[in-house]
Amino acid sequence: MKKHYSCFLLLSFLPFFGIAQEDTLRSVKVLDEVIFKAWQKKDIGRLPDLQNGFLNSGRKNEVIHLGTATTNMALKAGRQLFAKIPGVFVYDMDGSGNQLNIATRGLDPHRSWEYNIRQNGVLTNSDMYGYPASHYSAPMESYEQVELVRGTGALQYGAQFGGMLNFITKKPDSSKLLAFESINTAGSYNLLSTYNAVSGTYKNFSYYAYYYKRHSDGYRDQSGSDAEAQYIQLNYRPAARFYISAELGRSKYLYKIPGQLSDSMFAADPRMATRNRNYFNPDIYIPSIKFRWEINSKTSLHWINSAVLGTRNSVLFDAFANVQDSINRNTGEYKNRQVDIDRFNSKTSELRINYQYNLGGMNMTLASGLVFMWNDLNRRQLGKGSTGSDFDLKLVEPGFGRDMHFKTNNLAFFIENAIQVLPRFTVTPGWRMETGSTKFDGKINYYTAYPIPNTIRHNFHLFGFTSQYELTESNQLYAGISRSYRPVIFKDIVPGSTYEQIDRNLKDASGYNAEAGIRGKLGDYFTYDLSLFRLVYHNRMGTVVAQDPNGQAYTFKTNTGDSRTNGVELFVQYRLPLASNFYAGIFSSTSYMDAVYTKGEIANGAGNSPVKGNKLEAVPNWISRNGLELMYRGWSATLLYSYTSGTYSDALNTRIPSSNGARGYTPEYGIWDLNLAVQANSIFSIRAGINNLMNKSYFTKRPTFYPGPGIWPADGRNIYVTLGVKI
Repeated sequence: MKKHYSCFLLLSFLPFFGIAQEDTLRSVKVLDEVIFKAWQKKDIGRLPDLQNGFLNSGRKNEVIHLGTATTNMALKAGRQLFAKIPGVFVYDMDGSGNQLNIATRGLDPHRSWEYNIRQNGVLTNSDMYGYPASHYSAPMESYEQVELVRGTGALQYGAQFGGMLNFITKKPDSSKLLAFESINTAGSYNLLSTYNAVSGTYKNFSYYAYYYKRHSDGYRDQSGSDAEAQYIQLNYRPAARFYISAELGRSKYLYKIPGQLSDSMFAADPRMATRNRNYFNPDIYIPSIKFRWEINSKTSLHWINSAVLGTRNSVLFDAFANVQDSINRNTGEYKNRQVDIDRFNSKTSELRINYQYNLGGMNMTLASGLVFMWNDLNRRQLGKGSTGSDFDLKLVEPGFGRDMHFKTNNLAFFIENAIQVLPRFTVTPGWRMETGSTKFDGKINYYTAYPIPNTIRHNFHLFGFTSQYELTESNQLYAGISRSYRPVIFKDIVPGSTYEQIDRNLKDASGYNAEAGIRGKLGDYFTYDLSLFRLVYHNRMGTVVAQDPNGQAYTFKTNTGDSRTNGVELFVQYRLPLASNFYAGIFSSTSYMDAVYTKGEIANGAGNSPVKGNKLEAVPNWISRNGLELMYRGWSATLLYSYTSGTYSDALNTRIPSSNGARGYTPEYGIWDLNLAVQANSIFSIRAGINNLMNKSYFTKRPTFYPGPGIWPADGRNIYVTLGVKI
């Protein structure tokens, strides 16, 4: 895990790409014009009302333009990337840059699995019905923008409450046959990363490809990460209105997990490790082929066929923080580790049709689609692994304690119709239907006494309505409501022990998102977006204590209650020129959330306790990110302060921490970040920064499952420098 990868630039090859010294000087002469355009370009924008077959009018949505962002791309610093998106809760599980763990509106941030996650419109969730987390982790250096649509997009995107998160890769260079970009970062804890891409265009053919590699020893002892990613995109236009695009993306990383801490351990040294033999290793491929046909000026067709293929592997000594992983004096060896291997095989075919027409003097846009999903998640767990310390998936005894398949066939149909009732007023009613089933089969060695649910049926009719009123050319009112659902997933139906039973009549979670807001621009310098929302979540999963006919107590996994989150989301930004070539701006991205259980009970020791009125776990009342931005010629700087209020780790709202750190209160925290960027000319750029400027010791939540219940410290102070070249 302590390998180092050299990052270097062969500047002597510049003449090979046709770049002479005279060309560089000419680039410098137009610097002022380039800078002015860069400052005027939006770093936060909105999606058009119709894009790639999806309707966005009346919905809260944001677009992050990464080209103008001053942030640490190599480590995917979520609080910086989403600094201007109000309400984004970032789970800082590790600072390795492997995954983004975010949520909005009181949802669970674990691997962002409350979202429909896409890359260029291609679904990347590992298994929407079995394990909806996105283990695919492409480098942020490869993206030009990030699109976020909140939960009122559920009719178009399907099984999620959070909405849609779409990462858009950089475009092929349209002006030359061969273009090259290299982005290299070095930083604290032996962070080294290199991103190298080529692209170009020849007649009706274009391409984009990259290779990425990153190493970091990590902030904590006994941690570390090695990651790599590859990607290729091929585009061909055989006719004026017909486009074909084929893509293949792959991401792989090996993360050495330092283990969770108890509160006393965290207070003594947040960098300490409780494990030195634990590893996590996803290896994911995303192939796709897309067709786009502009049939005529009013009708278009989009067809995406894609898959998520690969594995999620882990080797763990799985125990609470206060249980030591030590050598047995009698054997002279460690205990055997647990080996888990998930194999994903998820296939999706999505066909969307748009039709613009006029009826009764009103302009209308019809968006409809069909989505087929065929998923087979093979989960093999509780394998008896080695007593060694290296990453090793070999078993010392054949077979796994749990070897199961979770197979889903699902068909969805959606239709929405945007109706321009008045020149400035548009309403969009919609409907989504889902039908299918998930079949569970396999073996659990320790579990034979009770039957396990073997078929879960999905039958939904979801309705929604959005509206949008244009107050002026740059200001609008918007409002909407949409039903949402979250299917029963794999972890919900797998018993943890022989003393646990599963409800054979589990219900998929359902509820709705409602929102209303006003957004736009006042004058030349002030931008704003203010919204109110409510998210209602029925049939939350949990565990209660029950008794069998013989009076023997057991735990029962079932639907345990409902929750409701009300909130306010506010973004304001003021930018203005102060002097010649000198610009300044301030912004605030702030949300307030009141998330509570409206009914239910859960297990508490030998009995059950009601949770109605309790706070929802890991949902802060306040999240506020506030920044100061400065720009002078080719220089720019951002000083960011991020504040998150305290949260509870469980539905019982346990305040005093348990001895193992698994339950307890998560204190509030405030973090300062400073980032700088220099655009020397059209070829070279430099970024640098200090994350967690004041070296604050903090943690963001106490997870209840992977990577283990307890405290996972966020990174302390660290620095980075990034050098980019584009020719």
